[in-house]
Amino acid sequence: MGSQGAEVPDAQPSIAKEVERYLLTGESDPLYSAWSGSFLERANRAHDHLRGALVRTVKRLTEGLAHAPLPETNTVALTRAKVEPMVCGLFPRAEQDAVLARLEQSVVFTTSANIEKLLHGCGFDSTAWTLANLYVASFGAELLGKDAPRLVGLSEETTCYVSPEYFADDDPFADFIVHEVAHVFHNCKRATIGLRETRTKKWLLDIEYRKRETFAYACEAYAGVFVRGKRPAERLALAEEYGRGVRISEERVDPGEVASIVRAAAKAPNGWKVILARCAPTPRPAANFGGE
Repeated sequence: MGSQGAEVPDAQPSIAKEVERYLLTGESDPLYSAWSGSFLERANRAHDHLRGALVRTVKRLTEGLAHAPLPETNTVALTRAKVEPMVCGLFPRAEQDAVLARLEQSVVFTTSANIEKLLHGCGFDSTAWTLANLYVASFGAELLGKDAPRLVGLSEETTCYVSPEYFADDDPFADFIVHEVAHVFHNCKRATIGLRETRTKKWLLDIEYRKRETFAYACEAYAGVFVRGKRPAERLALAEEYGRGVRISEERVDPGEVASIVRAAAKAPNGWKVILARCAPTPRPAANFGGE
């Protein structure tokens, strides 16, 4: 009876193959197995190789091209003006200044002057790759991979990256600054900006995980309704207009649900609170420890 041969382990991935995989897909090995040293040493070496290759690829793809110039505007003031109605509608007066002070610093426009620093500074490899695609798309350049997303805005924790293409969008119900800032509310803890936390109130806003994109899209659309409609009848008409033409490619979001939320918001004295209520976590039933 012959002996069964030992199982041959997978070959150790080479650094070149890991870099190639990352550039095409945005995926990286969380253990950094291709690199040598302790885990921390491997992580640092992988970061240098992967992000360095990403920067070089971005520069190659955009060489000789130019993105749309940013308007001569104060981006801090622009951000504050865009998000102030939303903040005033969602937070009590005593908290609004602290929230606005944080948000007005959270938006970063991607430019040729800052992209290298931004790509090296992203917390996650996947985020850096997605940001790289957002950036090259603003030049009309080829994306890094066939499955790469074509985006104008992207959020990571409390930072919102926005493409210069933002200023070319003439859709009155589209505002990527509002959309991306809406994600900051569920990514930022109250204590981070000096607000009091409680056992049940740790984040700026409690939003159901599955409803986060729905919340952002509803806020984005309602911002257009709120700014353009000065009277209730005008806001309702604008909400109906949005509902007739709503197009959302995000698979996790039901366009009909977003239109319904925006319509309900337009009918209310404070539409922002309506959006929050429609996207809040469902209360869990209290545990019953008693007998039958």
